[in-house]
This record gives sequence, structure tokens and C-alpha cells, in this order.
Amino acid sequence: MERLGTGIGWRPEIADAVERMPGIDWVEAVAENVCPGHLPDSLRRLRERGVTVVPHGVSLGLGGADRPDEGRLTALAERAEALGSPLVTEHIAFVRAGGALTATAHLEAGHLLPVPRTRDALDVLCENVRIAQEALPVPLAVENIAALISWPGEEMTEGQFLYELADRTGVRLLIDVANLHTNNVNRAEDPVKALAELPLEAIAYVHVAGGFERDGVWHDSHAHPVPRPVLDILTDLASRVSPPGVLLERDENFPEPAELEAELASIRRAVEAGAVERVKAEVRAAGQAVAARRPGTTPGNGSEVRTDAPSRSDGSTEQGHRTGAAGATRGASGRPEHTGVDEARQRLGLAQAALLSALVAGTPVPEGFDRARVGVQARALAAKRADVVAKVAPELPEILGAEYRPAFLGYAQTQPMTGGYRRDALTFAEHLLSAGRPGDAAARRELREWWLERSGPAPRSRRPVHRLARATRKVLLRR
Repeated sequence: MERLGTGIGWRPEIADAVERMPGIDWVEAVAENVCPGHLPDSLRRLRERGVTVVPHGVSLGLGGADRPDEGRLTALAERAEALGSPLVTEHIAFVRAGGALTATAHLEAGHLLPVPRTRDALDVLCENVRIAQEALPVPLAVENIAALISWPGEEMTEGQFLYELADRTGVRLLIDVANLHTNNVNRAEDPVKALAELPLEAIAYVHVAGGFERDGVWHDSHAHPVPRPVLDILTDLASRVSPPGVLLERDENFPEPAELEAELASIRRAVEAGAVERVKAEVRAAGQAVAARRPGTTPGNGSEVRTDAPSRSDGSTEQGHRTGAAGATRGASGRPEHTGVDEARQRLGLAQAALLSALVAGTPVPEGFDRARVGVQARALAAKRADVVAKVAPELPEILGAEYRPAFLGYAQTQPMTGGYRRDALTFAEHLLSAGRPGDAAARRELREWWLERSGPAPRSRRPVHRLARATRKVLLRR
């Protein structure tokens, strides 16, 4: 795997600062925000300087019940080629559910949601990853996500789930240590145990990010400084393996460049501290190996011995785990027991549609889920929708002012997202106008003009006569 070094997430808001930032070896750009035929000047200049750019997808939904959308895969491949990237990355998550597979309404989450760690979900995910790998011109790496909720009846830990995924598909892993911390707080999942179970040789690179805690729930915001526990997990990981690359993510609330540079320095120190521990462990292991070869001597007790195979929480090595993992999925005949992937897709699809409907449409919470935590996730999804719509349609907060956010959150309670964020913005505006809102007449006229300008198949003419004719046609069509 190519050594990437230390990087930072490229965002338009900090593009100039990233270009001037010392010690940046590579950057990562959100794939959906990059147009292959019109690369931002900043990214183009970075490429010309030899800085590696990796496209990071957020909408493919590899963990969903449906097969990956061909159009989304083609778009991801185009971005990898346009940027000359050595790999592309996506998430182990589902982002939509329902539709033809389950004969239910199609729903969009607008955010990454966790897949259940079950055999059905693993079988579906493995097939989806293989489909993506065949469609992409460069290797694929997939990322563990942060979660607010846990699925009932899970059959594997996160480390076991990721190990089998990598073992069965050969896919590389993007390990987000901030997400390991999130899952430790929210789901009581020990990050040390997760690292011990991972296939360390499959790691492509590592994400580091900040968040905040509220009422005992950790929110992976990417808008706050990286906390010490996340850096400690990074050090633990680096004590086990030398990560090919480490990248700082920041998506909102951007600080001054000096603060970002200080965070990058902290990340480098955390990796260096882990490297020191790794060297010490290797020296201890070498000394014990020498002692073991001497007649009449035995290695000292109480020391942890590291080998080239990643250690696991149960004390087994990679070789032993590969055998165990294979045995867990094969029957006496030696053939896989879970061969009905289509049936698994339908079962998974129904489960995901029921959960997503509870999150975005207010239907009953499926049995086995923590109702309070589902409520927290639902509110987080609505807030995420409000934030992203404000970015893709910045005129709406300007027109509505302080009324924007409460109005959108009220709309989101009864209007689930069925398309992209731009469609969501138009539907929100139409929802307000149909209710005679906003109350201020001038703001309502401005919102109506905004909606009319964007809701038709073509931009409206700026000439008053043409605009009047268009409005008249709309009225006649309604009648």
C-alpha cells in the first residue's frame, strides 16, 4: 500500500489555508462535491505540486440491502480518474431503504447509519463491495462509522465483522479512531478490543476527528477539536502497526489555520508515541526469541509478545483467526451456509426500512431498539438535514432568518427525505408556501420567487413579460 503520510480533509472553506499549510502530504475530498470536468483551482494546484488527492464517497450506501447504484459507481470512478487517485474510499453504512426490494416507500436518511453485524448483513455487504471493486479503476477502502444506536441480535463484534469483510473480499480498511471512541461512549464497545481484532495489514489509512458529548451521548461532529481519548486510540493503533496514512477531518466551525496545524502536530506526536511502543515491543519479542533458543532458559513472564500477525483479544493470531472465520461460515460440506444472498437482501431491506421509517417518518420503533436512543438519532438526522439544506440552498436561511431552523425541523418531522438535498430544499419551500408561510409578506414573496426560479425545468427569464407568462401558465395548469 502506498505511504500517504499526514493529511487533512480538503474543504472549500479552508482550501487556501490547506495549500499554504506546511507538512501536508495528501488531502481527501468529498467525492460528491467534486465535478470531474471542473476541478476546483485549489485541488488542481495541489495535484500539480504532486499532492495526492483521495476521493471520499458518502452516498453509495454499500451496507444497504440494494445493490450499489451503477450511476453512483460510475461517478466515483470518474472522480478517481480525474484526480489521479491511488484509491477511493466509502463507508460501511446504509443511507437509504425501501423501494422495490421491500415494496415500501423509498426513504433517504441523509446521513450514514450503521448496518447490523449479522451474517445476512455481512453477506450482502461482501457482495456489494465486490460489485464496487469491479466497477472502480483503483482499489477501494471502506470506513467504520460512528453510531448512536445499536441493532438488536448482533452476531459479531465490530472487529470480527471487519475482519471477515476484509478476509472475504480483500477490501482495504479506512479505520476512523474517532468513530471507535464514539462507539465506546455510545455503545460501550472497547476500542482496545476492536483494534486487537482488526486485520491490521488491511488498513489503508486512518481518520482522526473531533466531536462533543451531550447527555451521555457522543456526537461525531467533525466541528470540534480532537479530544485526548481519540489521540490515545491513535497511539494504540500505531503501537500495533505503522499506518500508511493519517488524516484530520474537519467539516464545520473551521478554526484559524494555526489551530489546525496544532492539531496536525498532535496527531503526528500520537503516531510517533505509538511507533516508539511498537519498537519496544519488537525488541522485547526479539529478546525473548533469543532466550527461547538457549538451552535451559525460558522467556520472561509478564511481557506481551507481538508478532507479525495482528494480535487478537482472544490471544489468537491472524492465521488462526482466518481458519476460525472460515469455519464459522461453512458447513460440514465445506460450502458456504449463507448462499441465499437475494433472500438476505430482502430480510435486511425490511429491517432497514422499518428502522429508517421510525427515524425519519415517525413510525413505531422496531422491537429490540432503545426507543430513547432512536429518538436521539432521529433528532440528529433532522438537524443534519437542516444544516446541509442551509449549505446547498443558502438563500433559505437568508430569506427566513431566525425562523429557518425551527421551521425546517418541524417540516422534517412529517416530511421524510425521498431524494437529494436540493430536492429537499425545494420541497421545504413548497411546504411553507402551501401553509401561507412565512408570516411576513415580503419574505413570503421572496421565498415564492426563489421557489419558482428553481422548480421549473429551465431557469426563468429575467424579462418581466416572460416571467408573467410563465406564472400565468402555472396558474392555468393548476386549474
